Amino acid sequence: MNPDELSERLMNAGVRVGKVVDALPDTRMGRHVAGQLVRCGTSAGPNYEEGRSAESRRDFIHKLRIALKELRETRYWLQFCSRSELLTENRLSEIVTEIDELVRIVGKSVSTAKVASKKPVNDK
Repeated sequence: MNPDELSERLMNAGVRVGKVVDALPDTRMGRHVAGQLVRCGTSAGPNYEEGRSAESRRDFIHKLRIALKELRETRYWLQFCSRSELLTENRLSEIVTEIDELVRIVGKSVSTAKVASKKPVNDK
């Protein structure tokens, strides 16, 4: 997967999380979870984009780690929605699967970048 494709997937995931937020009930719990999901569910993409224009490999790794943290938090809140019966598991299963895949992809990107940052400049 190239960087543009990953960026597109992150954008689409953020849009889908936004739709989940809009489907949450207007209850005290629903509003609380909605606020959490709006913040974490829409921030992985922008953090990834910042990483793509990083000033150094260290900065790149830092931005990707933030994106990864936000994806993990998004997964948590989506699972929370299901367990607390704010939305049905059926309604959430596809977006949870997509977020799981993005966690693995971005996590692998962080690992790869960390390994590459430890290689000597001459090593190819």
